[in-house]
Amino acid sequence: MAELKFEITQHLGVLSENARGWTKELNMVSWSEHEPKYDIREWSPDHTRMGKGVTLSEEEINALRALLNGEELEDDVDDSMMV
Repeated sequence: MAELKFEITQHLGVLSENARGWTKELNMVSWSEHEPKYDIREWSPDHTRMGKGVTLSEEEINALRALLNGEELEDDVDDSMMV
């Protein structure tokens, strides 16, 4: 398996910490030397290991912020696809 290349370019904050010392964080991460994106995932204390996470573009993080703030978003999702 090829080595995953990443660089945390900006640490934005810790959301939580578990009993093993791993922290769920919001960071700006450059994956494979691409433009950094917002990233939410768990990290080991030394940041050499990571858990599964989600990477968001600028547009996606703004949409998430609007949803969390209860703002109306432009509806571009087919309501019939909602559970």
